[in-house]
Amino acid sequence: MTIEERLDRIEAYQQIGQLVNRYAFALDSRDFDALGQLYIEDLEGGGRAQVQADIARIMKAFYRTMHQIVGHQIDLVDADHATGRVYTRAEHEKGDEWIDMAILYFDDYVRRDGVWYFAKRRDLHHVHVSNLSDRPVAPFVPDTPWTANRLPLPAAWGATWTDYWADVPDDEIASLTRAPVERP
Repeated sequence: MTIEERLDRIEAYQQIGQLVNRYAFALDSRDFDALGQLYIEDLEGGGRAQVQADIARIMKAFYRTMHQIVGHQIDLVDADHATGRVYTRAEHEKGDEWIDMAILYFDDYVRRDGVWYFAKRRDLHHVHVSNLSDRPVAPFVPDTPWTANRLPLPAAWGATWTDYWADVPDDEIASLTRAPVERP
């Protein structure tokens, strides 16, 4: 294998790894425009707009989420195609419940014009789902110069978060969380 081929493989692994990380952050910040950009334009079943709408609808069932990538296997099929398996631990707030999920995604990736995209998240398996017995609480943060202006999540996500919840009535939000973010 030439040095160029080796560098191309390394770059593919890096880009695909970032693709999965960006997906998790887009979900948690409710940035569905960013999420849509992670997929190929000619995605089956309605394209990027449809995947954005479908996932945005699903996420309305939960107020806060945190998706953690805990394992990612990437297999390069050829220079422009790859498959992957991604273990994710996801926490979801729904009212008084905190739901912990172990999820396994099966992905197909494709490179177009030097950029890797999801071609398909073809399977999603919930390995287990459990209700956390203790509701998470905000951590103790000592008063230090670098924490003085601390903005907790999800408020730190900014406009994508507030825009996503803007049209949801307060009573519906109250059914999803005991601690809503103040509306602007």
